[in-house]
Amino acid sequence: MRGSSLLPDINECEPPFSVYCGLNAECQNVEGSFHCHCVSGYSLLSGDTEFKNSNENTCQDTTSSKTPPIKGKKMLQQVVDNFESLVTSKTLWEKGEKREVASATTSILRNVETSALESALKAPDQKVLKAHNSAMAVETQVVTDNCLEERKIISLQAQRNSMDIHCNAVVQGNTQGPSAVAFISYVSLGNIINATFFEEMNESDRVYLNSQVVSAAIGPKRNTSLPKTVTLSFQHTKMKPSGKKAFCVYWKSSQEGGRWSTDGCFLIHVNESHTICNSTHLSSFAVLMAFTSQEEDPVLTVITYVGLGLSLLCLLLAALTFLLCKAIQNMSTSLHLQLSLCLFLAHLLFLVGIDQTKPQVLCAIIAGALHYLYLAAFTWMLLEGLHLFLTARNLTVVNYSSVNKLMRKLMFPVGYGVPAVIVAISAASRPHLYGTPERCWLHLDQGFIWGFLGPVCAIVCVNLVFFILVLWILKRKISSLNSEVSTIQNTKMLTFKATAQLFILGCTWCLGILQVGPAAQFMTYLFTIINSLQGVFVFLVYCLLSQQVWKQYQTWFREIVKSKSEPETYTLSSKFGPDSKPSQDK
Repeated sequence: MRGSSLLPDINECEPPFSVYCGLNAECQNVEGSFHCHCVSGYSLLSGDTEFKNSNENTCQDTTSSKTPPIKGKKMLQQVVDNFESLVTSKTLWEKGEKREVASATTSILRNVETSALESALKAPDQKVLKAHNSAMAVETQVVTDNCLEERKIISLQAQRNSMDIHCNAVVQGNTQGPSAVAFISYVSLGNIINATFFEEMNESDRVYLNSQVVSAAIGPKRNTSLPKTVTLSFQHTKMKPSGKKAFCVYWKSSQEGGRWSTDGCFLIHVNESHTICNSTHLSSFAVLMAFTSQEEDPVLTVITYVGLGLSLLCLLLAALTFLLCKAIQNMSTSLHLQLSLCLFLAHLLFLVGIDQTKPQVLCAIIAGALHYLYLAAFTWMLLEGLHLFLTARNLTVVNYSSVNKLMRKLMFPVGYGVPAVIVAISAASRPHLYGTPERCWLHLDQGFIWGFLGPVCAIVCVNLVFFILVLWILKRKISSLNSEVSTIQNTKMLTFKATAQLFILGCTWCLGILQVGPAAQFMTYLFTIINSLQGVFVFLVYCLLSQQVWKQYQTWFREIVKSKSEPETYTLSSKFGPDSKPSQDK
């Protein structure tokens, strides 16, 4: 929009446009247009008096010509101090719009890089220059021998961030004079051009800057593209927790001022404290961290819901069997009943509440309840293993009095008390780690998940020991038994149950730890299928494969059929009683 004979002239130098011309410059409105020019005491390096926008700003102090020139380290320190005074002045960053902040930052970064290179090139005899203050640190290095050493790598460091660049990338065929490379690290610039400037960020993403902003530049040829990649090492401002993904980004100039982009930046390595990136060009760089929200596999979702639904049905049938089948009621079925109840409640809560992440308090309660129920199920699994071991040791029927006495004393205090203590300690120490943004489960941060995995691994190991001891005892004792002794059948069934016990009660959970490497997807499917069908395994082993239970099922079935047939018989006998005569067709 420009002024004409019909429309009034628009002043782009005033609100709402307020064109920003960069440091040491101001906007000048003219009829039908506008331009930028340096303020008094400053001039463009090209000698021109006007320029279009902040991207063309090269305004330099002309008053320094009246005094002896400053060279080398003092000049570099002056650059650093000027930047500190600039960032501590909040007026520049409080102008309002995001676009203006991005434009100002782009101009400042370019000016700092230019000044740092000029400082180095004006003192080529000082090969390495370093300067720093509370706002930034810079290191420069001059190359005067045109990289006579082949494969020479130049390393620079600033505030525990570093850069490795090939010497030939710095020289770029410049044989007429020295070349320089500058590496700059800004302490608090990341608070200004933060993760909200990331071009690939969606509204649902949670991304934050996890490093200082660094700049890299070469001169006198200010080429940004490189023949060989440059390696950048960043120290994290926050320790990288698991479950978060790192992005290597650079500050990309644009018409909107600038934004963070991943183009030409590649992640090489990341650990808790550092990230290493490669880049094919020079600019300003940083590391962004994002919470990883893995895309759900629809097949795994179907398997989970179908498997858990089937398990809930089987666990309900198993619990009813243990409660109503008097022929099998003993200490063993009491343990089976508690295990079935815990698994039933845990699976039901998982299906209903695992995705209820809002409100956060409710999600934390669900996570704590799941933590308790699954730990209780594992604890009852441990008591199952102990009971099998004690039964095998006595090599008699499962109602052996000493075994029952011990198990009655241990059963409920251990089965429900130990998980309660573990969850109480976890909740008291780190209550904020119950519930994640994606699932109502335990956070992976600070090793909190080991409040669940630790007891699980311990129970699996103990059950494995019980299983080995049971097999050893049975192998030693079975040979001494008379083949006509009735307990031989019990020992055979005991061996089978011990084998199934180890598989059902813990070993399947070990598959979760193996979900890494090239076989991760296969192990994920295997883990999901087996664990979602735990209820089916419990019902199969303890109910369907029990001869006594089958006899009870047959008895119940006959009673049901009989109860249905009796009303029909009564109805027919009432209809065709002794005094009634059926009609005959003639």
